Amino acid sequence: MSVVRDPILEDASHVPAVTSPYEGKTLRIGDHLKFSTYWFATNFLWGALLVIMLPGEMKHMVPNDRVAAIGLLGGVSALVALVVPLIVGELSDRCSSRFGRRRPFIVSGVAINLVGLVLMCISYSTSTPLEQSGSNKFWATVGFLLSSPSFLWFLLAYMVVQLGNNIASAAYSGVIPDLVPKDQRGIASGYMALMSQFGTLAGVVGCGKLLGDQPEIVKYILVGGALGLLALVTVLGIKETPLPEKPPKIDWGLYVRSLWINPKLYPDFAWVWITRALVMLGFYSVLPFINYYFIDVIGIEKPDGPASLMIGALLISSCVSGIYGGIISDRIGRKKVVYIANMVIAVVALSFIFCRSIPQVLIAGSIFGLGYGAYISVDWALGTDVLPNKKSAGKEMGVWHIAMTLPQTIAAPFAGDLILRFGKTPYIAADGSHSVHYTINGYAAVFGLCAICFALGAYFLKNVRSVR
Repeated sequence: MSVVRDPILEDASHVPAVTSPYEGKTLRIGDHLKFSTYWFATNFLWGALLVIMLPGEMKHMVPNDRVAAIGLLGGVSALVALVVPLIVGELSDRCSSRFGRRRPFIVSGVAINLVGLVLMCISYSTSTPLEQSGSNKFWATVGFLLSSPSFLWFLLAYMVVQLGNNIASAAYSGVIPDLVPKDQRGIASGYMALMSQFGTLAGVVGCGKLLGDQPEIVKYILVGGALGLLALVTVLGIKETPLPEKPPKIDWGLYVRSLWINPKLYPDFAWVWITRALVMLGFYSVLPFINYYFIDVIGIEKPDGPASLMIGALLISSCVSGIYGGIISDRIGRKKVVYIANMVIAVVALSFIFCRSIPQVLIAGSIFGLGYGAYISVDWALGTDVLPNKKSAGKEMGVWHIAMTLPQTIAAPFAGDLILRFGKTPYIAADGSHSVHYTINGYAAVFGLCAICFALGAYFLKNVRSVR
């Protein structure tokens, strides 16, 4: 009888086991907040960038090709987020620093992230608006954008931000599996969901509502300052047990083979990965274009304020369901929470097609938030529950993280192409500037795609056997 070799266990066998300093303890609220403050910081960054700053900057830099520009930024930069966690996860698993395995990478990643923000600010400040590409085809427009030095420099700066953020976040992904006792991971995931929503809310409202009319440099200072200072709360507030000895050098051949988590050996991990990828595919098909949805469908010329209100309503409601979703999942099981949550967001995603006013969008956004917050609250707990080997949690959480980053490389370009396929029309704004409007049918197609992805994310979770 042949024995199936498992490269995951072979690779992890070289990493010494360590005991969490929190093992056997009941974590207090302060402990949970210290664990999750970095998550607030990084979501503050992405809330401000994805919802407010990037759409506004592309509207200035490429006013007539903004949808293609956002799709390109999302797709290309997500490639960095796809590769970096796989490398950093393994390196942090084997880090023998006296400061612990994860914190050195969090600090260095945040530093690179801040450099990228400075480069983005400089690149945007020195750019001039581009003329229209003259094409309704996505990839033809992409070629036009990449021929512009100013847009190309901005794209490269944005990739530096992605590089730094993913170095820090990949190492941080191993913190909960490393340190939080298993029976408290549901509530820890709930706190992370809460801080995630609060962070995104603060970034969106701070840059969209409070600083909407301020120069872009002020927004960059706010985002960079919040990221740096709040990340320190986690870095200085958590305790890590250093590795007792330095592991041998990485066998990169074995490591690459161990990245393939065999679905036959670990079917539950595979199904959780698939369901998360489907939900993220739906979510990131819409998120980059919310600002433009207000322009083209709701008819708002200056969308930062309304977009902030809608995302704010969504996130406030998701905070409520987020913290309770994690607690409830520890009692009744993760799967039941996901079934209900995903069906809610699938139905509500379709309702956005029929919204024609800000109040209607706010109501739909609030209901969507209740479902999405409940899903996010158990998302992290599901991932940690089905890890193949806890000793290599950083690497395996990196593989699990691909379920979020890989869909981003596909979602933004695909959704941008879908919107473009339904055409665009010239438009003259109230201030006399020339721009374009994209059709309602294009957005309807994208929201329909989202609903299908959310529903499938719930359906396939039934195949997970080891988690209730």
